[in-house]
Amino acid sequence: MAQKPSIPKGTRDFSPIEMARRNYIFDTIKRSFKLFGYKHIETPAVENLSTLMGKYGEEGDKLLFKILNSGDFLKNASDEELTERALPKLTNKLCEKGLRYDLTVPFARFVVQHRNELQMPFKRFQIQPVWRADRPQKGRYREFYQCDADVVGSDSLNNEIELLSLIDTVFSDLGIRILIKVNNRKILAGIAETIGESEKIVDITVAIDKIDKIGIENVNSELREKGLSENAIGKLRPILEMQGSNDEKLNLMAEFLKDSETGMKGIEEMRTVLDGFDRLGHESIVEADLSLARGLNYYTGTIIEAKARDVEIGSITGGGRYDNLTGVFGVSGLSGVGISFGADRIYDVMNQLDLYPSSITESVKILFVNFGDSEALQSMKYVRILRSAGISAEIYPDSAKMKKQMTYADSENIPYVGIVGETELNDGTIVVKNMIEGKQETLTLQELIDKFTV
Repeated sequence: MAQKPSIPKGTRDFSPIEMARRNYIFDTIKRSFKLFGYKHIETPAVENLSTLMGKYGEEGDKLLFKILNSGDFLKNASDEELTERALPKLTNKLCEKGLRYDLTVPFARFVVQHRNELQMPFKRFQIQPVWRADRPQKGRYREFYQCDADVVGSDSLNNEIELLSLIDTVFSDLGIRILIKVNNRKILAGIAETIGESEKIVDITVAIDKIDKIGIENVNSELREKGLSENAIGKLRPILEMQGSNDEKLNLMAEFLKDSETGMKGIEEMRTVLDGFDRLGHESIVEADLSLARGLNYYTGTIIEAKARDVEIGSITGGGRYDNLTGVFGVSGLSGVGISFGADRIYDVMNQLDLYPSSITESVKILFVNFGDSEALQSMKYVRILRSAGISAEIYPDSAKMKKQMTYADSENIPYVGIVGETELNDGTIVVKNMIEGKQETLTLQELIDKFTV
């Protein structure tokens, strides 16, 4: 018995209708990227593991998909290492490459590799799939698309303000109501310093980044496991549960962090970004969230996360400032800031809220009925001329029953059907039926072109 075909967990097939919807999202995001002056690049799906490893923290490294070396991939591993199953050592010897985990680290590699060709500041956007060896669940996939926009080579906080405006523009165009959360890693570093746990900053950020998923009690348990004192955890808790307006939160944090130079710098940067965004005007709700950490180690300043207000799902956009990412590739002093739109989660939100315009499911504008060889040949000539005029058209390939051809047009959401029978063949006209209204009219080819191009 033949094995039933399947796909790996955490991956998906997409039908033509689904692709029409996804392309609507991609096109909307791409339009805004270009509107804001970002330039399009692409990088390979496969990167050297030396590029990827160590950039996402210990937990992120575990989620990298590694690719076995070609040929005899065991040749560099000793029998002893294989017997001991020393996975870190084995990984280095069996795998030299991996699938990209995100688009930011490959972008940093791209900037360093092509630096002499780039004009700084350099604004790029990238829309490509990424892969993570994560446990599949609702809204979380092993293969998914990211849509990134980054600015590198500029320290100005105007870039952060512009990115918030970009997020607001994209989701306004898509019709999704969002909450944008903003924090600053300098504030988090200041908090760690103030509670006497500066050396635990990575453990703190990794733990509190899960607060929405596992709750504060489980976060506190994880912090205890990482060695934080009860005194430090007690001081941290009211910060994570802080309520009030953005100004009230920042005022309270300024008092708490008054002895931390780093923390006060973070407060100052956050005020500048939030005030600047408010002055531009926006439709989104913006919240200073001091529990927002975004566990990736490379963030150094502003951190951003956007969530849909009308659907229960994880973040649909995230990003932040990274001051030293290119330093790991030998080029220091290049600061960057960027955001990533989670296209797959946005797709799920759009589906749940049914926010797509009806026109995106139209496959073609008009289908010509096939009555036989002579009529079909004339219809194909009309189709060619319509396509030359930029109008999508097709002819039913077989001379089937009229009902079958009409059913096809209806199922494919084709709004018009063109009928060229013996009469129309003789007088050079086309009977055009509106499939939505049920009305029909007789037109010349030029009149049909005019109808669709007005």
